Amino acid sequence: MTVLANVSESFSKDEEIEDLEVCSREGRQPRCVRKYRIRIDKEYFVVPVTAMTGRQLLELAGKCDISRWKIFQKLKGGAVTVIGLDQSVDFTTPGIEKFNTLPIDQTEGESPSNRREFQLPTDDLAHLDKSYPSWHAVKQGAMWLLVDKVPLPEGFTVRDVTVALRIEPGYPDAQIDMAYFFPAIIRKDGKAIPATESFEVIDGRSFQRWSRHRTAENPWRPGIDDVSTHLTQVHFWMEKEAVR
Repeated sequence: MTVLANVSESFSKDEEIEDLEVCSREGRQPRCVRKYRIRIDKEYFVVPVTAMTGRQLLELAGKCDISRWKIFQKLKGGAVTVIGLDQSVDFTTPGIEKFNTLPIDQTEGESPSNRREFQLPTDDLAHLDKSYPSWHAVKQGAMWLLVDKVPLPEGFTVRDVTVALRIEPGYPDAQIDMAYFFPAIIRKDGKAIPATESFEVIDGRSFQRWSRHRTAENPWRPGIDDVSTHLTQVHFWMEKEAVR
């Protein structure tokens, strides 16, 4: 089967291509056409078939060692279901929004301190493993991403902190909001940091909540924003409050 990647290809205006994300957003059933535009993780592909198996979708996404990966389909409304390797997905099925790949957890050789109690998207895993080797995915009422040893700029009484981010069930389409810190961040000059008076117990520790929110002019951008972009914002918040 030949599969065409949808990067900068141009197609005839008369050629019908059904975009599954658009169909899901508009609440209509995809038509039976010659080609479909599908999304796997953050990449888009145009495929000349009406259905593909989980195995074919993984191979299309470049996950050649399929024994190490799972693939899921996300439906309109937030429902997520796993796709078996030999299970066929019919692209004319109403509500299919996109597909996500996740590595199958391996326990051999993994430090018991690195807890993985829920799954994150592949791009988040790659960023965290590269930039913050000590991180934990903890389920405690909510889902919490805990990132250890995040360095602080000069001007605070501590050099590094654990940052906690609350991961909502609809993530990555649902936004990450605010950030929580342990130990509490205090300026060296003793000046209070606005909107940091509240604390929340997460994994047995009391985290300081920084109440910082996106504005209507700068909303969460599904498909663009993720853990990496939110952590970049967190660093910006800390720089803004640091003593100069």
